[in-house]
Amino acid sequence: MPVPPKDPFGWLDAAAEQRRRDGLTRTLRPRPADAGPLDLAGNDYLGLTRHPAVTAAAADAAHRWGAGATGSRLVTGSTALHAELEAALAEFCGFEAALVLSSGYAANLAAVTALTGPGGLVVSDAANHASLIDGCRLSRADTAVVAHADPDAVRKALDAHQGRAVAVTDSVFSVDGDAAPLPALAAACRAHGAALLVDDAHGLGVLGDGGRGGPYAAGLAGAYDTVVTVTLSKSLGSQGGAVLGPRRVIEHLLNTARTFIFDTGLAPAATGAALAALEVLRAEPGRPARVRDVAAELHRRFTAAGLTAREPDAAVVSVRAPYPEAAVRWAADCRAEGVAVGCFRPPSVPDGVSRLRLTARADLGPDEVRRAADTVLRTAPPGA
Repeated sequence: MPVPPKDPFGWLDAAAEQRRRDGLTRTLRPRPADAGPLDLAGNDYLGLTRHPAVTAAAADAAHRWGAGATGSRLVTGSTALHAELEAALAEFCGFEAALVLSSGYAANLAAVTALTGPGGLVVSDAANHASLIDGCRLSRADTAVVAHADPDAVRKALDAHQGRAVAVTDSVFSVDGDAAPLPALAAACRAHGAALLVDDAHGLGVLGDGGRGGPYAAGLAGAYDTVVTVTLSKSLGSQGGAVLGPRRVIEHLLNTARTFIFDTGLAPAATGAALAALEVLRAEPGRPARVRDVAAELHRRFTAAGLTAREPDAAVVSVRAPYPEAAVRWAADCRAEGVAVGCFRPPSVPDGVSRLRLTARADLGPDEVRRAADTVLRTAPPGA
């Protein structure tokens, strides 16, 4: 009698059941094109993803250059639009040069892996984004994970290593919305002769003069030893990522970074949209202050009502939930009442604390801010 073949994916059923028991099952929720819930879950901080100038630029770029980049940037995927965006980003943020990639994730992988390697050291903040963590894993360098936002821990890790080293950190951490102590981190790196790599995904468009970002606000723009990554999918309302820094660093990435060399270039529509969003930000420099004001108002309302929420340094407002299932139900109840909020829980949060994550937007009016806060408070679970 023939032996039935072994199911190579049978173990997935047990893994799915364990996720279900732990309350960690994730689902996709396709949203409609028209107005859905009041959105405080996405990262459209400046409210530019539907701005008429931004969407018109995306459509124009698609008509002129085509729907896709057609190849890697080093083959056929570079257009004059990409070069224009790189020059504009570098000038706006205060760096010598920039390199545009297909995502912020790809930008972080490119920067970490190309600037480190065997025999080197990467010092990584314990709360860094997953893309920085994956970059450390792929770098083949020694990695020291240090206490969150602790320059002394970075200094000690660097002092214990001889040779090339890079410290990597978010400028604004995506879970709690707190800002890194960039000046102190830069000082720790300079004392050792190490480089500082800053992921400014949540700082660009929100912090610094006119939204020029966290490193600009910290006085690190254009520094010889500082490299910055950004995403175009948050404040700029588009898609893609970029690395900014000294010209020789950018040239090195162009020649060695695998997520740049072997990936198709950013689509022209996304490139044109990001460039137009940057132009809107230049013309309306009050948007960054507005998004910070909205975040502060949400925090004030939550804490006044007794919720535990961290004071935001940028656009992210984090509200603690008592346990994972409560966070999931809380977010679902908010959505049912027409307000979309984020839900972070283990393993996405390394400290094991579940949260609602709300993202302020510059285009929210007072009534919308009040409605969002009231919905979160009304649906709060016991123990929140």
